[in-house]
Amino acid sequence: MPAYPQDESMAISAALDRLPSGSPVSAVATRLLELFTSGSIAPGTRLPPERQLAASLDVGRSAVREALAALEVLGVVDVRPGSGTYLRSSTSELLPQSLSWGILIGQRSTTELIEVRGALEIYAARLAAERMDADSAAELDTHLQRMAETLDDLPAFVEADLQFHLVLARATGNSVLLDLLQIIRSLLRVWVDRAVEDVDHARAALAEHTAVRDAIAAGDGDAAASAMASHMLTAGRRLANVQQA
Repeated sequence: MPAYPQDESMAISAALDRLPSGSPVSAVATRLLELFTSGSIAPGTRLPPERQLAASLDVGRSAVREALAALEVLGVVDVRPGSGTYLRSSTSELLPQSLSWGILIGQRSTTELIEVRGALEIYAARLAAERMDADSAAELDTHLQRMAETLDDLPAFVEADLQFHLVLARATGNSVLLDLLQIIRSLLRVWVDRAVEDVDHARAALAEHTAVRDAIAAGDGDAAASAMASHMLTAGRRLANVQQA
């Protein structure tokens, strides 16, 4: 294992204040996130070992381990077995992630997240119809074709579905909108991955995506928003049904 720079380790540890006795994992994650988004740690920096972070925060190693695991899911840190934990993104990229963690620890209902996602996707479809360039349009078609080819391979279908939405979101040219959609998608991922349960669901989703793509290709923002609204309505129902199952 490579040697850990002791000056960085000590500086990071010194920046962490002790938490009150019995602090939950959410408090540990929030404190770490505050430090990681402060701009004082360069992207790619290897963080102190769990035991050192636990000692600095005066909490158990298990709390630190769970907090880091949650931050890894949210894309804040990269845990590399046998090497350590590293800060993944720049401060500007990490700031929106604080919102996702706040939603997660606040235990907002999945129903509310589905509603917000729907509204953002509808807006994104409208903007994409106005702003999408030829390269993005071709990429959108590629993922739509991939969906058509994987109707009987649901994991591959779901991945193509995700890529379709990411291309659409990027095509808006609005980085904040993209960040918000990625945050919500990550929080819903466990449900999204299970929402398409059979080939019939996949066919319905393909038809909905095709309608969105056709409206965007025509440069019709109203039609794109309407098509996405229809898709979000049925997709939201599928997500809600999976959650209740």
